[in-house]
Amino acid sequence: MNGREQYVAFKAILVKEVLRFTRIWIQTILPPMITTALYFVIFGRLIGSQVGDVHGFRYMEYIVPGLILMTVITNSYANVVSSFYSSKFQHNIEEMLVAPVPNYLILIGFIGGGLARGLAVGVAVTVVALFFTPIPLHSLWVACSVLVLTSVLFSLAGFINGIYAKSFDDISVIPTFVLTPLTYLGGVFYSVAMLPPFWQSVSLANPILYMVNAFRYGLLGVSDVNLAVAYAAILGFIAGLFGVALHLLNRGHGIRS
Repeated sequence: MNGREQYVAFKAILVKEVLRFTRIWIQTILPPMITTALYFVIFGRLIGSQVGDVHGFRYMEYIVPGLILMTVITNSYANVVSSFYSSKFQHNIEEMLVAPVPNYLILIGFIGGGLARGLAVGVAVTVVALFFTPIPLHSLWVACSVLVLTSVLFSLAGFINGIYAKSFDDISVIPTFVLTPLTYLGGVFYSVAMLPPFWQSVSLANPILYMVNAFRYGLLGVSDVNLAVAYAAILGFIAGLFGVALHLLNRGHGIRS
């Protein structure tokens, strides 16, 4: 395939993925907005008044970055895992694989769909957050780059889950038992500095902690981890998961077997 043909193929996959979640926006975009509003009412106003300031910011301001990134993570992941598994279940993926489209282009197309939904939900949640508290912006480049990279990372994770999934129940196992605990324990609602030394060390093993704090630095200018280490961790995971996902797709794991 030449460059133009590859562009047309990528555009077709991306448009399909975007239309897939925008057509049912009441199920894909509206629920995170409502959930975030509830988080602000419960944690921001009721509990936040008892917590006080964290690193010089009101508690409601402090949790904004984590809440935004949490919705981006869950929606990027959910979009790709459900879309790819549905393609397997309906045998649509075979049409892509037999077409003269490179596998890496198929992978990037699904990632693009996850990225689009993650960013769309992130923007929607940010608008909701503005009704509760002003959102400072310390570094636009850091905030945007971390948001995009995190969405790409969890889109890749969702793709791998979709490859291994053998039933619709399998696509909810990882989000329920792995993704949700790691997200809630990733510094969304607290600073690692508030924990005892032992649990601070344990928290550093949570990769989501680095993403949340890097994004928090982009908005608030404060972070519990080194920014360079956070970027290295995110880029390292992206490279590793991209290699794994492409390898599994090339082998036809879970598709041809």
